[in-house]
Parts: sequence; structure tokens; C-alpha cells
Amino acid sequence: MVQVIEREVPVADGVRVEVHDGTVRVEGPRGTLERDLWYPSVDIRAELDKVYVGTPLDKKTQKSIVGTYASHIANMVRGVTEGFQYKLKLVYSHFPIQVKVEGKVVSIENFLGERKPRTARVMGDSVVAIQGDELTVTGIDKEHVGQTAANIEQATRIKGRDPRVFQDGIYLIEKGVEAST
Repeated sequence: MVQVIEREVPVADGVRVEVHDGTVRVEGPRGTLERDLWYPSVDIRAELDKVYVGTPLDKKTQKSIVGTYASHIANMVRGVTEGFQYKLKLVYSHFPIQVKVEGKVVSIENFLGERKPRTARVMGDSVVAIQGDELTVTGIDKEHVGQTAANIEQATRIKGRDPRVFQDGIYLIEKGVEAST
């Protein structure tokens, strides 16, 4: 089959990629990720050191899906080799914020002096660590790490007050690769 557009994703050493019925499975030194990536007329095939994503159709939708799937697979390969890490910072002016991780929930207490704690869900296998006034969210799935950081940030969103005056909250300060363990 002649491919109109085709993207190739390099696979790092020590990483194994399997494609079976639209399910892409990536295994590496940090773990295993599995994801359903199926769309009509979009083909994914894995070889030893590369994964090819292509389509025989010259349509805008198929071309965009090829690029999206290639990015997803590249993120999966990067996740099982390096991992992802997001850093967030606690910012408060009067009431000190107290943050605790309780299983799959981050509890934010004393935010703006509120009595009821605010909560944020931890997605997937992401890990939240607290060091002083910084939170670190790490994991191998980029989407779960990013969504966990977004959940924490959104839990401290202030409604009904002037954001120029009330700047308290938990804010993303850095995205990157997980530090070697």
C-alpha cells in the first residue's frame, strides 16, 4: 500500500514496541504503557528501531491523525525511558497552605483560611511528592502527569475575588524529564 503521508518515530535502545489490532504497547526500563490508537485508514507498524504511522488517503483528517498518533507514540517511548516531571509551587500571602497526599487524592487545607479542604485527584500511576513549598508530580504517562498537575492547580482556583489581589494558589513552574533514581 502506497502511503501519501508517513511519519517515523525512533525507538530508543531497551524499548520494545508492539502493535496489535490498533493497540500500541510500549515496554521500557521504567515500565509499560498501552494505548488504543485506531482510526480508519491510518496504519501503525513497528519495526526493530522505528515505528511508522501512515495513511494512503490525502485527506486533512487522516493527515492530522497521523501526526497526533506519532506524537503519542514518541511520548510513550520517552515516558518509559526517561519519565516526566512537573513542579508546582505553593504561593500564599496570609494563610499558610497545608498540602497532604492521601492515597490518590491531594488534600489542600487552610487555603485562604477556608475550613473545608480542597481536593485534587491523582491520575493513573502518577506520584506526588511534597518538599517544603514545592510539589513534584512524576510518572511515565505524560497525560496522567499533566492532568494531575492541572487538577492540583485548578483545585486552588479563586472565584469571585480579584485575581490581582488574591494571588494565592498552587502554580506550575517547571516541566521536564524525571530525575534519575
